Amino acid sequence: MERKKIVHTLDTPYSAVEWPQIHQDDQDAILELLCSLLAPLGAHRRSFITPSKGKRKRARKEANQEGPVTLVAPVPELAAYVDVGLSRVSRTLQAVSRKDGLNPPPKVATSPQDDSESGPDTRPYSIVFVARSGQTSAFHCHFPQMVALAARSRPADRAVRLVGFSKACEDRLSAALGIPRVSSIGLREDAPLAKGLVDFVHERVAPIEVAWLQEAQSAGFLETKIDAVPTKIGAKRPRLA
Repeated sequence: MERKKIVHTLDTPYSAVEWPQIHQDDQDAILELLCSLLAPLGAHRRSFITPSKGKRKRARKEANQEGPVTLVAPVPELAAYVDVGLSRVSRTLQAVSRKDGLNPPPKVATSPQDDSESGPDTRPYSIVFVARSGQTSAFHCHFPQMVALAARSRPADRAVRLVGFSKACEDRLSAALGIPRVSSIGLREDAPLAKGLVDFVHERVAPIEVAWLQEAQSAGFLETKIDAVPTKIGAKRPRLA
């Protein structure tokens, strides 16, 4: 006879925020549009920016020789509207939430190069792209909640969208931007030449909704959930004589 016992588990009233469901064909189309938009940034980097070989080597080489001055073309205007990297995008989302008087989620660990005297740029994002494939969820599980918080200050038709690519696309994004690794990209509102991409994403990707957020901000008490779950257990062992 099958044996069962009741196991009690604790749950939270604050359910996890889910990633938007995006059809794979739409993901592929979004990736194509994004890479086409970012291609000029990668072309400029490959043509005019020498990859770093370390501060000491670079400083010693500059001290020992003086080469001809190389003219560098201006950086494409789009560069001012694109943020790259998990730390930078997370910091901006957090700053936007704080600026709008919302309670931001816990601070995300960042790298020193993201720090500046003026703090992060708080111009709102239009879209946040995340390469989810091949990474543990610990690196990007905070994005749905942070994007939902940042979106609350914008009209519904202009709320920031979150696009998580389920297929491996890091190599394509790296090639488009001309940098070794790309995990997250933030595209700010009114980015030049980005209207087609923005319109397509806003049409195909729904804003993130957090059902419990309004209740949490009202400071009302929410009870801890205690679930009683019937669990199968093995057959009773016969006693040894």
